Amino acid sequence: MIGFLKGKILSLTPETALIETASGVGFEVLVTGTAYNSLAGKKEGEVFTYLQVREDGVSLFGFSSIEEKEMFLKLVSVSGVGPKMGIAILSGMNAGEVATAIATNDVKRLSTVKGMGKKTAERIILELREKVSADLSASPVSGEPVPVRISSGDEDAVVALMTLGFTRAESAKAISRAKDAGAKDIEDIIRLALQGM
Repeated sequence: MIGFLKGKILSLTPETALIETASGVGFEVLVTGTAYNSLAGKKEGEVFTYLQVREDGVSLFGFSSIEEKEMFLKLVSVSGVGPKMGIAILSGMNAGEVATAIATNDVKRLSTVKGMGKKTAERIILELREKVSADLSASPVSGEPVPVRISSGDEDAVVALMTLGFTRAESAKAISRAKDAGAKDIEDIIRLALQGM
């Protein structure tokens, strides 16, 4: 499995990057918008990758960070969402925006991605919110501080922040601070919480 590439950028378009590694092999990678932006204007660069092998060919997909790759893997686990749709979603929105849209049940925001209908957006939200909930029920990492208690109404905000890579404890504390600062609806809570991280 090819999980990471680093090397000379031989060519770059908003859709693909051709990266030559130290071994002299050039890999053509289908990239997200964020990955394209991180490579643009550079002679050398790196991407985290996902290799897809199918009967009709092999494709390599590139991401700017591990978090973006993890979001991609979550997206393609949803029935009816293939790798090209996953790349399209992450080119239209960054991983944090996708996480927030899922956590806040924002079908309209997800539906703005080119080629995605309302039903697919609803399916993504339904299936990924369940997965995130399952992740939350896992036992905390040894040595992690005991999380701050939060109301069930704030759980969506916690899920959004955890999807962005923060721990449950960090998320709960940030949400508590945001609410103390006067945030009421979930978008304001998440925005203020992120500012305080």
